[in-house]
Amino acid sequence: MELINKFLSGVLPYTEWVMLFLIIGGGLFLVFYSKLLPYRYFKHALAITAGKYDDPNDPGEVSHLQALSSAVAATVGMGNIAGVAIAIYLGGPGVVFWIWVTAIIGMCIKFYSCSLSIMYRGEDSDGALQGGPMYYITQGMGKKAKPLAIFFCIAGLFGVLPAFTTNQFTQTLMSVIQPDEAIMVLGEFNWRLGIGVVLSIITSFVIFGGLQKIAKVATAIVPFMVLVYLLAVVYILITNASNILPSFGLIFSEAFNLKTVVTGGLWGLIIIGIRRAVFSNESGVGTAPMFHGQSKTKEPIQEGLVAMLGPFIDTIIVCSLTAIVIIISGAHLDTETNGIAMTLNAFKSSIPYGGVLLMVVVSAFALSTLFTYSYYGTKCLSFITNAKIGKFYNFIYVGSITFAAVASVDLVINLIDLSFALMVIPNMIAVLYLAPRVNKAMKAYFLKVKHDKA
Repeated sequence: MELINKFLSGVLPYTEWVMLFLIIGGGLFLVFYSKLLPYRYFKHALAITAGKYDDPNDPGEVSHLQALSSAVAATVGMGNIAGVAIAIYLGGPGVVFWIWVTAIIGMCIKFYSCSLSIMYRGEDSDGALQGGPMYYITQGMGKKAKPLAIFFCIAGLFGVLPAFTTNQFTQTLMSVIQPDEAIMVLGEFNWRLGIGVVLSIITSFVIFGGLQKIAKVATAIVPFMVLVYLLAVVYILITNASNILPSFGLIFSEAFNLKTVVTGGLWGLIIIGIRRAVFSNESGVGTAPMFHGQSKTKEPIQEGLVAMLGPFIDTIIVCSLTAIVIIISGAHLDTETNGIAMTLNAFKSSIPYGGVLLMVVVSAFALSTLFTYSYYGTKCLSFITNAKIGKFYNFIYVGSITFAAVASVDLVINLIDLSFALMVIPNMIAVLYLAPRVNKAMKAYFLKVKHDKA
């Protein structure tokens, strides 16, 4: 594990500037190129998600709401609870500002990429309708771009492994329950291994049921778990109301800290913010278009608008609340606590039975993420090989859960960061190349919406 971690740590810095250029540079280009139109139709996006424009006869497998719930289930999770804590641990409170900036830009990237996922749908070897970066790369850019699509899929096989979720969930259970004291002395490694095996078994029951089952479970779990988490956070904010404004003040002052700029730390701070925001809402990575490509719709722009809500819910709302709770409670001052343990300390010190409550929420977050990520890997392997072989990815996926439960948090973070950075390259090249076609469709769609209103 140490050898793998050294290799990943060595390679990661070389991919960072590419990710920065494509996510921030490419994303800003899309924001201005779209003339801010997607943001201006935010209310319309909510109406589409609510089912106002659903047509059961449209091609696809799932509704707009189910597609969004499945995509959000994959992103609203450990990235928001543990990922934000890791970002604050590495870069201080100021890093939250750069997470916000990346999320706002990410909304536009999601709009373009998920519009393309409907615009260029393909069929797998079984003749089933499919969407995602590999299809809009090959169909939108032409057959010559197939190596880009294969590169995306290979990186995706590693990027969607459930390593981070399993690792941080296991850490939460170990911290809250302390099984060696409360149940039986087996040693930390054996308990972690046991948790990994149980998680593997639970996950396999859902993921072998296919997309319909994943979407149903995600649509049931996601709204409930987000609500419970928000209620807990709102309670903490109300009981610490006087510290809310100073916390925001700290985020803004630390984001542009002159001392940080002078010592060369600002670049590192921005990179940490981008990394964690990309990990949190996956904008530009190309995972969400795989779910959104299955939506029952003929309108690419409708799906783009629905997908745009993902980073807003995931990062602007959930990540921000987690960050404020960590800062208000003073948990960020503990320089020895990283990841989920920092959020756990914040909840324990701010709310009665906070540790247990967070464990329940984390369990729901973790399981929904575990259920949804396998679908991405299956699609990647199916594209490289065929639909029959693609289904075998679920076995690799289930096996990796047990490995991740006993792995170190550094190894897990580096593996996901590197894989995501590599997935960003082919996906963002395709999105930027095909952006004019989305703009053409967007103008036609918004004219139609205005005409219908009139």
